[in-house]
Amino acid sequence: MKGFFRTIREDIDAIFERDPAAQNVLEVMLCYPGLHAIIIHRISHALFKRGLVILPRFISNIARFLTGIEIHPGAKIGRKVFIDHGTGVVIGETTEIGDNVTIYQGATLGGTGKDKGKRHPTIGNNVVISCGAKVLGPFKVGDNSKVGAGSVVLREVPADCTVVGVPGQIVIKENKKVRTVYNEVDLEHGKLPDPIAEELGCLQRRIIELEKKLSEMERRSKNEAV
Repeated sequence: MKGFFRTIREDIDAIFERDPAAQNVLEVMLCYPGLHAIIIHRISHALFKRGLVILPRFISNIARFLTGIEIHPGAKIGRKVFIDHGTGVVIGETTEIGDNVTIYQGATLGGTGKDKGKRHPTIGNNVVISCGAKVLGPFKVGDNSKVGAGSVVLREVPADCTVVGVPGQIVIKENKKVRTVYNEVDLEHGKLPDPIAEELGCLQRRIIELEKKLSEMERRSKNEAV
């Protein structure tokens, strides 16, 4: 029981670390649905591990009704996980979430196929799952990575990467690790590279170069004709 309350204390600390709107413990305890969902999940998960099925699922349904966040009681959630706002978040049965993970509203950690067994993602430590992101399948998102808003991730993500787009594309900044300090969570999920825009920019520059060469060839052709 002491361990349970210690874990809840860490969950509250995580909110103060990552949400500048949090003012005091009472406000966090009463007004943060993400915290409510995680507390209820920790209870339902403990029952689920004891072999119960209906009661944990019933408790998780109550949590979904109260918070708008659906977490299957079989999902494994680590320490200091923060679900910000949370409406529409869905976390599947075989999902595994590490420590210091931040999940924003509308995110889905879902499965693919109908076979039993591991079918949901494993999320590493210090990961940020942005608004509306979908991570679908039994692969891992590595430590210190970020999934951009609205991205759809369908394959494994190495550590220290950002993923953006549909389907998600891995972007490594300057061929270096995205994160070099691992004791903090990088919440700048609104400042991510756009690989599609970069490709379009490259194409535009290439077209300009080709137009210059074509103009030069036409000029030379006219001079030779004269």
